[in-house]
Amino acid sequence: MEISPIKSQRDYRKVLKEIEGLMIAKRNTPEGDRLDVLVTLVEAWERKHYPMNLPDPVEAIKYHMDQNGLQPRDLIPFIGSRNRVHEVLNRRRSLTLKMIWRLHEGLGISQSRWDRSRQPERCIPVRTT
Repeated sequence: MEISPIKSQRDYRKVLKEIEGLMIAKRNTPEGDRLDVLVTLVEAWERKHYPMNLPDPVEAIKYHMDQNGLQPRDLIPFIGSRNRVHEVLNRRRSLTLKMIWRLHEGLGISQSRWDRSRQPERCIPVRTT
């Protein structure tokens, strides 16, 4: 099985065409194995060249509020006091895991929208004692 890395857009299109031709391949056959390897290769290329940026968590909450006609007071059971809701929506306080879980359970906001490794640039850290 001779497979080359994808180095250009041309290579990428060529591999996609080959994958299309192998879509009927059965598992555990040489063609099926080739399909698996090529798909993995394309996924890696796409992750690098076409990254999917998740929305800012605060923007996701605001979008959900807008779509469902919610007001900031409707978030109190999930985030905490009225002041805490406004701090989160104004990016002065970061969301905690507990807040994220409550928003997911109570409002159905998908947890995949939260990228905990990325803090909003405008968020001012709040010291809690």
